[in-house]
Amino acid sequence: MTAEEQRLEQNRNGITDWYKWGPYLSERQWGTVREDYSSDGNAWNYFPHDHARSRAYRWGEDGLGGITDSHNLLCFALALWNGKDPILKERLFGLTNSEGNHGEDVKEYYFYLDSTPTHSYMKYLYKYPQEAFPYEDLVKTNASRSRYELEYELLDTGIFDGDRYFDVFVEYAKADAEDILIKITIINRGPEAAPLHLLPTLWFRNTWSWPNCGSKPILSKLEGTGNSVIHAHITNPVLEQYIQDYYLYCDGVVPLLFTENETNHQRLFNTPNASPYVKDGINNWLVHGQQDAVNPGGTGTKVSSHYELTLGAGETKVIPLRLTKQAPAAVGYPFGAYFEQTFATRIQEADAFYETVIPPAVLADSDRTNVMRQALAGMMWTKQYFYYDVDQWLRERNVTPWTAPAERQHVRNSDWFHLYNDDIVSMPDKWEYPWYAAWDLAFHVIPISLIDPDFAKAQLMLMLQEDYLHPNGQIPAYEWNFGDVNPPVHAFATWEIYTRDRERNRGKGDIDFLKYAFSKLLINFTWWVNRKDEGGNNLFQGGFLGLDNIGVFDRSAALPTGGHLDQADGTAWMVFFSQRMFQIAIELALHDPLYEDFAIKFFEHTMWIAGAMDRIGVHHDELWDEEDGFFYDVLHFPDGKSTRLKVRSLVGLLSLMAVSVFPQEAFDKLPRFRQRAQLFIKRHAELTQNIHLPTVPGVRNRLMLSILNEDKLRRVLSRMLDESEFLSDYGIRSLSRYHLEHPYSFYHQRQEYKVGYVPGDSTSGMFGGNSNWRGPIWMPVNLLLLRSLLLLYSYYGDDFTVEYPTGSGKSMTLFEVTQCISERILSIFLKDESGRRPLYGATEKFQTDPHWRDLILFYEYFNGNNGAGIGASHQTGWTGCIARIIQALGYFTPETVLETITPGEFTGYRA
Repeated sequence: MTAEEQRLEQNRNGITDWYKWGPYLSERQWGTVREDYSSDGNAWNYFPHDHARSRAYRWGEDGLGGITDSHNLLCFALALWNGKDPILKERLFGLTNSEGNHGEDVKEYYFYLDSTPTHSYMKYLYKYPQEAFPYEDLVKTNASRSRYELEYELLDTGIFDGDRYFDVFVEYAKADAEDILIKITIINRGPEAAPLHLLPTLWFRNTWSWPNCGSKPILSKLEGTGNSVIHAHITNPVLEQYIQDYYLYCDGVVPLLFTENETNHQRLFNTPNASPYVKDGINNWLVHGQQDAVNPGGTGTKVSSHYELTLGAGETKVIPLRLTKQAPAAVGYPFGAYFEQTFATRIQEADAFYETVIPPAVLADSDRTNVMRQALAGMMWTKQYFYYDVDQWLRERNVTPWTAPAERQHVRNSDWFHLYNDDIVSMPDKWEYPWYAAWDLAFHVIPISLIDPDFAKAQLMLMLQEDYLHPNGQIPAYEWNFGDVNPPVHAFATWEIYTRDRERNRGKGDIDFLKYAFSKLLINFTWWVNRKDEGGNNLFQGGFLGLDNIGVFDRSAALPTGGHLDQADGTAWMVFFSQRMFQIAIELALHDPLYEDFAIKFFEHTMWIAGAMDRIGVHHDELWDEEDGFFYDVLHFPDGKSTRLKVRSLVGLLSLMAVSVFPQEAFDKLPRFRQRAQLFIKRHAELTQNIHLPTVPGVRNRLMLSILNEDKLRRVLSRMLDESEFLSDYGIRSLSRYHLEHPYSFYHQRQEYKVGYVPGDSTSGMFGGNSNWRGPIWMPVNLLLLRSLLLLYSYYGDDFTVEYPTGSGKSMTLFEVTQCISERILSIFLKDESGRRPLYGATEKFQTDPHWRDLILFYEYFNGNNGAGIGASHQTGWTGCIARIIQALGYFTPETVLETITPGEFTGYRA
């Protein structure tokens, strides 16, 4: 075992809590639902960026490149000032949803360069301009642009022209779980000397201003040590159960600026402050010269050590710090050779750990290795402490479970009183989405499981435990609307994590984890069946389903036509969900015969839903369109008539996901299940005629259950692999390019509802400024499609070939198709023959500058024509799945795929 694996083992066995400290600090607490106590629910306006430096938060904290403990009680982060900015740079700036021409968007450049799973080593980079940050220009220029224009980015302002900026690197190395060495390295990239105020900041989250929270902790200066030392003293028994006293050591004597983490009521509300020392006191002392804004007594709940630097052109300066539980008498000299050696050791250990994760074939390619490692680093850095007691939040807004429903309707999430979140959670993006999104998280655990399977399992179980899962069985979506409907992908993630864990442990799976997840997923499956099958005929709605405006209407709202919509994606997701439950039940039944009944239940349920998607005969209301060879949504009118909405999109491609492959011996060990399945098939020929049944042996005598029989499979694949439709040079588009020249129109009461192909940011405002599913490439769905192609190959083998690309005359096996599409997706991030990354499009700084070109951003989605990154620039979350794709490309061959079929399903791992 590597040193990092040993730390993970210590964590697993409860010996040492290496997770105690990590990058759990949000990058945006302002503008979130938790902090919104407005009457109209406009979180962005109620708590804007301009208030953030002055107003104490209620539920969390944010900072720049920071760390915090696992309950977000004591925080450390950077603050910077170039002498010209109107405010201290303590947090990242970006546009709100209404300010951006394509929705909310962070307007800063920062990068997650490295992190181990236990955060024993972490590295972060922030690029800080030397001229005044163009806050007003960014807001005004973006406001003047339409949805048809590109976003106005920080580089577009010219602020980085002439390389007048600082690279600010922050590195953390844990000497032990609660002894954290900090190294801040600053490089002047500009042609001239430039000043910089560096203010490493330590503060307590404000827990004392709220009811029943106890006494205030205190930060104070320790004298007589030869170094500036800050003592973080805990006086509150409620806090002491989570953290004890800590000390922050500076190298040498440095000025310390103390204030309180308290709201500046005078500035914000024109009412008197209880104390002269408030949250923005350090900002006011430094930027505005208010000498009485910091406490000369050397105490407070927020403190910065103040380094006033001047760096010559190209000069580098290093500032060491140490945050530890060790008091001065125990720690001795806190820096020196031990400090440097610890950093060197942790870096070496991180490299050794990732050499066990990244395939040798990938390690031989430095560019692929760089992309994979930064993707995994991003997955680790986007962990965040998430605290939200919805019952308490609602009561603070005078809403209780006994408030009349009509009075509660105007308050967000008023049906989620049970929800209590107090956990470290994997976030999609700690600035743009600093709250968990349930279906995003199901994809996050895929790359996370490559390096920390325990954390991956814990994240899945978190979403299913009673503090999250609604009593009615719904999984919470996200804080803007916990009751929104996300695709049911948690059974898929559960199975993926379980099988990898089992293979890694030489065939021994975590059955307890699987049983727990299955029991909770059973409740969620029942919620879907009871709530989202409008006609009780196994055709599902679901509404939004995470796909924004991919359809003709806003599917979360009442239809303008009346009636209801049978969703091809909602129904395909439910077949997919039912199949995964079927597979889990088979696995559990092989260990415990009590689960054989569940295997029967989910086999039959899968058949009912799959069969409903295309009934025998032609009724003109089936989801399957025989003429087009594709699945579409079906709109049912109040008068009983119906019509297909013929938009060729991911809605129709998702049928490919619903495939499962089993070794025949798994069924042989369950004779009662086999008997019942055979009887069901015999009795319900009307359900089974148009799907692929697990009765015909494939390669190596395997059996397959799929929505798509061979004829349908070929027809759907011919669309997906057509470069004039879904197949881009960079992966599978979310909407067929066919709709560029042939937009789909639907007319109702003289109003036209139109869907046209747009390769990048959507020009529709259906879901606000950031509705994004009308053409771009999305990593999570591409991952599911790749997975399905490999499963199909493990059943059909080399005898099944398709034309790739459609119309080329070239035949390929499904394994070869998978490899080719994977390479197309990966090419988004890799340098091409000219050294340019499609990811960065025409942004020359990222393409050619040696200090930018190897820094990778993992955007929310990618332009369907040129691969450029669009949307949230730091959504490493599900885009981090590229790490899994790189790993698969490094390991898989046709033979390994054909060999690695497990009692449940192919995973790509071998014991």
